[in-house]
Amino acid sequence: MSQTAINLIAISVFLMTLSSLLGPLIHLSPTIPALATVGFLGIATLDNFSFEGKGGTILLDWLARFSPAYRDRIIHHEAGHFLAAYLLGIPITGYTLSAWEAWQQGQPGLGGVTFNDEELAAQLQENKISAQMLDRYCTMWMAGIAAETLVFNSMEGGGDDKAKLREVLQAVGCSEAVCQQKQRLHLLQAKNLIQSNLSSYQALVTAMQQKAGVAECQQVIKRLLPAETEIL
Repeated sequence: MSQTAINLIAISVFLMTLSSLLGPLIHLSPTIPALATVGFLGIATLDNFSFEGKGGTILLDWLARFSPAYRDRIIHHEAGHFLAAYLLGIPITGYTLSAWEAWQQGQPGLGGVTFNDEELAAQLQENKISAQMLDRYCTMWMAGIAAETLVFNSMEGGGDDKAKLREVLQAVGCSEAVCQQKQRLHLLQAKNLIQSNLSSYQALVTAMQQKAGVAECQQVIKRLLPAETEIL
């Protein structure tokens, strides 16, 4: 069962408990919250097995987005990925900032920055990935976590990024200990990359808040880059 389905079930249990406590005070029949909870659980189960949890993900993300802090953290996280990808020469094809936008564009989960990674996939399939390309992608995957850590002094997202990094590293034969070591290394590299281009990063965050297109975001980065910065 997906984590989204588990979260929905937890919410259902919480609502059932709350209604059972408050029901007598507001003269609410216990049948109503019971039926509502059964229906909600049924929908959650159907979503988990028929839609791979996408409906639940959209619902939970929609509820969370009532929090300005949640929205702000997502934008800063994705801006970290975007900036790193641009500077490291990884072709960016788009970005989304909510589960609903991701679903509309056929992306999984909460969405994020998307890339043209056909070359990476081809090299992985042939088991001929270059060390340089591997380093670039690993740094880019850790850049969202790096951005959150730099801006908020904590990290809440990034589980999928860590999983992707570990999946690729294990595919090329890295042990778990090496994966952990490289995760720390590329997190540090991503932090340094953002800090060295902080003006571009901050301007990019503003552009993404305004839903600027990919080309416009790239121009924003380029315009404020330090003169010595080399785009790979």
